Amino acid sequence: MPRRPPRPGHLQNLSPLRIITQIAALQLLHYAIATALILFTALAAGKHFSLDLVLDWRSLRGDTTVGWTLGLCWVLDAGAGAISLLLLIARSKLVLDFALTLHALHLLVTSAYSHAVPTNLLWWGLQGVSAGVMVAGGVWACRWRELRPIEFGGGRGAKRRGDVAGEEGYELLGGRSGDV
Repeated sequence: MPRRPPRPGHLQNLSPLRIITQIAALQLLHYAIATALILFTALAAGKHFSLDLVLDWRSLRGDTTVGWTLGLCWVLDAGAGAISLLLLIARSKLVLDFALTLHALHLLVTSAYSHAVPTNLLWWGLQGVSAGVMVAGGVWACRWRELRPIEFGGGRGAKRRGDVAGEEGYELLGGRSGDV
């Protein structure tokens, strides 16, 4: 019995190895951007940089300037994560899965690094905001890319009628003016 052709919109190229590679690339990019932002703000503030600022949930506190600055860095990182989702994933229907997977893995990494599950409500709230920014920005960016008009032939197949005769609308090259 021959196989049926895939249905329209079927995601053919999502092998497990590709998905794992995309998750790893997204996670590494997430931590690279966060580390760069946190390193810059720590050096600009005259603070000593350590990996605790990136991976320990106890550094994110609401009663210190460093804690609020870290929160801002993580929100900016979420905005960059939306762009990363656009560049690496490029499908709006996959953005939610990848963004939530990234945050779940961040929870595991943070818990393993600090040897405790986060109990700080600010950390949990920040993760919710970060996931929301990544999902909303990623879905919007991917849909914007998916819904752009497709140009066939580089725009040479049609010309604006108004460019020639001062009228509105489009006409095919070589066609009569009344055919449109």
